Amino acid sequence: MTNAIQISKVVHGGGGRYVARLDGVHGEAELNFSVLASDIVRADHAFAPHHLRGAGVSSALVAHMVADARAGGFRVRPLCSYVRAQFRAHPEWADVLA
Repeated sequence: MTNAIQISKVVHGGGGRYVARLDGVHGEAELNFSVLASDIVRADHAFAPHHLRGAGVSSALVAHMVADARAGGFRVRPLCSYVRAQFRAHPEWADVLA
């Protein structure tokens, strides 16, 4: 797939989600999060439907959350096993790891 990935952030209550969509492709992937403190956000669960897997949407969601953490001054506590694996694969993200 060569479609562009579009990511948005939806905040509600004490948490929210990052949503990824591929141009021209039905469905969305998401990364749900909870705000634990003003400077700590927990990455709870990442999910991509089968037809979006392998397109890079899940890794793009985590990278977007990392960029958002840097810009917003918070750190990420990865509860989700996928997000934990991404942090292990990207030691350059250690500055935002809680």
